[in-house]
Parts: sequence; structure tokens; C-alpha cells
Amino acid sequence: MIQEIKGGVCAVDGVKAFGVKESKYGLAVIVAKGNAAGVYTKNKVVAAPVIVTKEKLETNGGYLEAVIANSGNANAFTGDDGLKDANDMANTLAECLDVDPKYIAVASTGVIGRKLHIDKIKDQIGTVFPNLDSSEKANAEAMKAIMTTDLVPKGFAVEAQTAKGNFRVGGIAKGSGMIEPNMGTMLSFVYTDAEISASLLQSVLAEVTDRTFNRIVVDGDTSTNDMCLVTATGKSGVNVNLNDEAVYSEFLNAFETVMKELAKMIAKDGEGATKLIECTVTGAYSEDDAVSAAKSIVRSPLVKTAIFGNDPNWGRIVAAAGYSGADFDQSAISLDISDGSNQVFLVKAGKITENDSGTLEKLKAIMSAETIFISMDLGTGYSETATAWGCDLTYDYVKINADYTT
Repeated sequence: MIQEIKGGVCAVDGVKAFGVKESKYGLAVIVAKGNAAGVYTKNKVVAAPVIVTKEKLETNGGYLEAVIANSGNANAFTGDDGLKDANDMANTLAECLDVDPKYIAVASTGVIGRKLHIDKIKDQIGTVFPNLDSSEKANAEAMKAIMTTDLVPKGFAVEAQTAKGNFRVGGIAKGSGMIEPNMGTMLSFVYTDAEISASLLQSVLAEVTDRTFNRIVVDGDTSTNDMCLVTATGKSGVNVNLNDEAVYSEFLNAFETVMKELAKMIAKDGEGATKLIECTVTGAYSEDDAVSAAKSIVRSPLVKTAIFGNDPNWGRIVAAAGYSGADFDQSAISLDISDGSNQVFLVKAGKITENDSGTLEKLKAIMSAETIFISMDLGTGYSETATAWGCDLTYDYVKINADYTT
């Protein structure tokens, strides 16, 4: 059994954090010792902090003692200077903590192609370090520090009860634009006080990322800085391993719950967004087909703008599924749309069920809700399913990104 708790990463035993935000430039530090794992951007233009952090985890045995993350500058496409600055960030924090810098992960987010203000970051480390704490306030300051165009901070934590004892999982994230990751969101840091090996943690992270962060779309762009890191402090004493199926299942459930909630927060807070779109595709030949169709629907600019304008132009959803690459026959698909309370069935086994003015008015009312649920059955006779999350596309998205650096 799991239940939501307050405190984000600081709800996890063995974690301290803090952050500072000065205009658009922020810095967060999270300190926690333990086995660690990471997933990273699939963009071929890879930011310096991603290169540095990935190399550290691949060569240090999968272990971290702290994460340092700055906002306002991505330190991406910055060459050798960028790598030096990323390492300087780690080295400066390592000196404060009196630890080996190979156990310090580095993350950045912000404008691409600009040299990092390393002196400013060093000054901010001096502000953050004395305030590291395990309080809710400390978690809140860390969440705010990594925000860029985000309108709301993003954090979630749960406590799980097992026959072997209780453990916690907590995470924070940032992300609002340049979101359709192939690994994780722009930045996310997740912690648990369960005991788990680095190799199993890597396996769990990859598996759960595919079902959560890899299924969110804001604008279809993959950031150069995407990174999701997880660290296990082991403080709870609850051991997670493949030989104990009950505890492993509870851990997987708790971990996925946190990751899914963070993913939905990111999709809902897409740049300029006013609505969250949740699309579930069932009846696919394969899970890959289900994912392709669901993400195609929430990625479609025409679907996203129709939902923004409460325009009951549901044919755009069918079209988006059709070009997704998923294998199905249009004569077998079914489609319905809901706001969680009211539901409209539009297509059943390839035939339009209702398309009169009354139905379209009902659909228009449903589309005005804050969360829109789209359900499509591909009707293949197979049972593979997937859910993806996205948001509407508004005038404000264009305004934000037309003026991003100016």
C-alpha cells in the first residue's frame, strides 16, 4: 500500500536540499549518498553536464553523494569551455562537502549556446550550502531554483508499506517547453530510502521512464539537457531485490507512481498550456503501436489547437492515429472523449455513432475542462495498451518562445 506524503525529495531519509533563485538564474543542491542510476537525452547535441554526469556514473560504480543543478543557462553546445565549467561546478561543491568530485552529478537547464556564468554559480553555491536541510521549505526552494518557464514547482513523494517495513520515494522535476524526451524529462531528481543495487536501480529507472516521462509531449522537441537521476540512500533498511517479489513489486509501484505524477505535472504545465490531455490507446498489436498512436495524438498541433479552442473537430484525432505508424484497420477503431464525468462516444467499430449538433455541443463543453481524456481502441483483437500525456497549444506558447532570449 502506498500513500502520498509531503516533502518531495526531503521526505526521503538521508536527503538534504536547498536552492536559490535570482531573476532567471537559479541553483539547487541535493545531498544524498547512495547507489544511483541515470537516463539522458537522445539528442545528438548533448549538453556538457549530461556528458560529465553520464561519464561519472559509468565509471564510479553507480554511486552519488550530491547533485548540483543550475537554471537559466543550459551549458549546451559550449565545447571544451562547457565541459570545464560543468566540472568546476562539481569540484566546487565537492570541496564544500569534502567528498570526491566523481560522486557529484551536474545538471543544467536554460538557453542553449551561451557560456555558463561559472562565477555566479560559485557565489550561489556559497549561499545554498549553509542552508541545506531536510525540511519541506528546503525542498520547495530546490524545486523553485530549477524552474525556467515553468509556472509551478513540481514535486511528489509517497510512502510504501511492506511486510519488511516502510520505505519512501520522492522526486522533483522541471520542464515546461522543449518537451518530448526519449529518456526522461528536462530535469528530474528522484530519491528513495530503500536498499537497492545500482544495476537493479538502472533497470527499474529505464523501465519506468519508458512508461512515464517517455510518454509526455508538450511541443515535440527533445532537449539537449534531458536528465533523470535516481539515488537510493538505503536508510529505511528495506531491501529491494528480484528474489523478493512482494517487496520488488511494491517498490516498482511506488517508484512509478512518483514518476507518473511528475510526468503529468510537466505535461499540464507546458508553456502557455491551459489543459492537460491524457490519451489512452487500447487494442493495439503491440505496446509500441499503442505508444506511437497515443503520442501522435497528443503531439498533433491540430489536435492540440482544437482542444485549446474547445473545437469539437474530433476527426483530427483519428487522422493523428492514422499517420502514427501504428498498424490498424480504420474500419475497426473506436473513439470516445471525456472530462472525467461526462463522456461522448464518437466512433464504434469504425462507424460514427453520433455526429449531430447536440453531440458536438456536448463535446465542446467537455473540451472546456482542465483535463481531457481521449480513449481510442484500435480494434485489432489484441490487448496491448499505452497512455500518453500532453497539453493544448495556445497563443501564449508562441509568445513565450518568440521572446525566449529577449
